[in-house]
Parts: sequence; C-alpha cells; structure tokens
Amino acid sequence: MYSMSSTSQAQSPADTRGGHPQRWLILAVICLAQLTVLLDNTVLNVAIPSLTEELGAGTSDIQWMINAYSLVQSGLLLSAGSAADRYGRKRMLITGLALFGAGSLVAGLADSTAQLIAARAGMGVGGALLLTTTLAVAMQIFAPEEHPKAIGIWSAVNALGFATGPLIGGFMLDHFWWGAIFLVNLPVAALGLAAVVALVPESKNPQGDRPDLLGAVLSTIGMSSLVFAIISGPEHGWSSGRVLAGGTVAVVVLAVFGWWESRIPHPMLDMHFFRNRRFTGAVGGAVLITFGMGGALFLLTQHLQFVLGYGPLEAGLRTAPLALAVVVLNFSGLSAKWTTRLGTPVSVLLGMVLMSGGLVSIATLGSGGYAGMLLGLVLIGVGCAVANPAMAHAIMSSIPPAKAGVGAGVNGTLAEFGNGLGVAVLGAVLNARFAAVSLPVALAAAASAAERERVIDAYADGLSVSQLVGAGAVLLGGIVAAALLRRAERKDA
Repeated sequence: MYSMSSTSQAQSPADTRGGHPQRWLILAVICLAQLTVLLDNTVLNVAIPSLTEELGAGTSDIQWMINAYSLVQSGLLLSAGSAADRYGRKRMLITGLALFGAGSLVAGLADSTAQLIAARAGMGVGGALLLTTTLAVAMQIFAPEEHPKAIGIWSAVNALGFATGPLIGGFMLDHFWWGAIFLVNLPVAALGLAAVVALVPESKNPQGDRPDLLGAVLSTIGMSSLVFAIISGPEHGWSSGRVLAGGTVAVVVLAVFGWWESRIPHPMLDMHFFRNRRFTGAVGGAVLITFGMGGALFLLTQHLQFVLGYGPLEAGLRTAPLALAVVVLNFSGLSAKWTTRLGTPVSVLLGMVLMSGGLVSIATLGSGGYAGMLLGLVLIGVGCAVANPAMAHAIMSSIPPAKAGVGAGVNGTLAEFGNGLGVAVLGAVLNARFAAVSLPVALAAAASAAERERVIDAYADGLSVSQLVGAGAVLLGGIVAAALLRRAERKDA
C-alpha cells in the first residue's frame, strides 16, 4: 500500500513482519525532532517581558510573535501531510527540519519585531511538516501490533513538550539573552537531520503523482482563517468585524474545500473517510477532548499564578506531575497494554472520565491549596496517557497506510482546532463570570486587602465554573467517541 525509494528498499518496513530493524532508534530520532517543535509552542511565553524591553515590542507585536507560528502551522497541517504522502515522508521530514532550523537561526538573531514574526512564520512551516511526518513515519516502520505502544510514546512527547517548555525557557532566560531560546534548536535540528538521512527509510503513496494544489490552497486559507477568528475572539469580541470576517471566510472556503475534494480522482483528503464510523467517532471525540483540555490547562496556569500565588517557573514545576504521569505510563508501555486488553472504545471512555474527574478535582479542591490540584493533575495525566494514544490510533488505523501523512495532518489539525476553541470558549465563560477587565487591573484598583481578597475569590469562582464546563466537554467527548467506536467495531464484526 506504499512504495519505497530505490535507495532504501533494503530497509523497507515491509521487509520484516516485525517492522523496521532499527525502528526504536528511528522513533527516538523523530520524537526528538517533534519535541523541539512542541517546545516552541510554549517557550516564547516566558520571554515576553524580555522581548517587550529589548525589542520595544507592543501588545500587538507580542500577539503576532506567538500567533504567527500557530496560524501557519495549523493552516498547513493537512497540506503538509498530503505532501509527505505524495513526495516522500523522509524527504518532507528533512525539509521540515531544515526550515525549522533556518527559522530558529533567523529568530535568534532578529533585531526587530518584524524579523522575529517572519521567522516564527517560517518555523511554523517547518513545524507543520515535522508534526505530520513524525507520526506518519512511526506508522510505517512499526508492525500493526506495535502501533499502540509507538503512538503512546509519540503522545508522551506531546505532554513532555507542554510541561518542559516554560521550564526550559525560564532556565535559558536566567542564564542567556532571549535569542538563546531559539538558537538552542540548531544543534537538535542538525542532529535530527543527520540521523534522519542515515536511518529513516523513504515511503510514499504510489498514487500520489498528481498534486492537489487547489485543495492545498483552500485548506490552508480555510484553517488559517478559522484559527485566526478563534484567536481574535477573546480580545476583540466575538461579534467584531475581524472575527465575523475570519469566521465567514473559514466556513465558505472549507465548504468549497469539501466540495472540491469530493469531486477529484486523487483528493488530498478523501471525503469517504467520514463514512467510516471509526474515523468519525475518533474525530468527534478528539475535538471535544482537546476543547476541554486545551481550555482547562490554559486556565490552570492562571489558577496557579493568580489564585495560589506561584511565580511562572514555580507554576511550571507544579504542573510537572501531569506530564510525568503521561511519560511514565506511555514509555513503560502500560497504557498500550491497557488499551489492548480493554479495547479502544473502553480505553477512550476510561481515559476521558479520568480527565474529567481531574478537572472537577481542580475546580472544586484547587482553591484550597496544591493538594487538591495535585490529585487533579495526576488524574488528568493518567487519563491523557490512556485516551490520547487510543484516539490517535483510532484515527490512523481507520485510514489506509498510503494516506498516513494525511491521517497525521487530520490528527494535528483537530488538536490545534480543539485547543484554540477551548481557550477561546472557556476564556469567554471566565470573562462572563469575572466582569473586571483583567485580574491585574482589578487588583491594582483594589483599595484594601479585603477588597483584593474579594477580587481573587471572584476570579477563582470564574475559573472553577470554566473548568467544570471543560470537564463536561471532556466527559461528553468520551461518551460520544466510545459509542461511535463501539458501533463501528460491531459493524466490522
């Protein structure tokens, strides 16, 4: 179902039933590349004070520095996955590492906000290629029975990137200037390039000769517009012209994209995938889980800093139990064994019930101190370790191996969309409960200690309600996804 280049046929994944002989070393290499991309999703946040001071960056500049990366990356995920399938996953992995490294070099040496924004956009292109090709390559080099464990390790790297981004950023800024947070990517990119060239076998879709250029353009414009509208909503208002224009463009362009993909012989995204109940169940659950988790974890950092009073670095350390639980369960293979024993529908439901319980624990017990929050973080981590790999495996296994890159693009797009929507919607719930312009402004205007205490209590109440909404979304996602996946399994049987 896939073809191998003439230079790598001796190392073809199809040559051995047990997978590629160096598959675990290759997985380590591609996970290192993926980790670098994930770190840059969060590492810039801790550098905002330095950038404001040294580059004279205003609020809009800072927003574009952060958003340029996520906008470009999320907009290109489907196109990047399709390019990997058509032109070779190894080739696109090398291209992604090269672009990401070049963008990091320009960002680290930038002396103006415009240069840094442009460099971040370039890094987003490389990041889209890396996030899709790493998962696609993992699916190619491992035998089907090892896919759950390989995807579990791949998923654990996501949690590791989330947890260590602020910590690494804080450490680098304590010892070096802000540009070092980008230049540190260069040796990793160079090592990754050398290892990919030497180890990773080439694979691609044998029917990928005709590029779907219009589909690529439409998906990029549609997804970028959608993410732009979601990002702009909390600041400019959901009824503002900017948000309505972005949302309208997204709906129209994505509708045209779906129409176009259903009419051409070699589509980038085969619309027939959505007739597969296993695929639609995993897609629906993935959106809801990332909606609840993305928004709730965004609120969690504010809870630690503004309600419990921890500094940025200490707040990052306090979230470590979540990532630690994910890493231990996935790297040990325990979560893969549980998924094999329980089956995908039960694993997804169990994981999302645990995550929902963790969010409820934080919402109801977190304001009383760190103990209640610790319980919630561990529950969320265990739930993530079980549900996320099962969900990703459900998506990837319902798509033909020749379309592994597109499957990875769908998986990444859902994560980006769900996270952005969760931050926007749960942030709006918080704003509805906490009427002040912002917590720092409200605290600065407080005339007494008692009034400050009332402001913090009101903010904590708003956070709790928002986290409970996120918990409900995660639980609903688990029920819907498990039901659809169960129906798909019965139909296949």
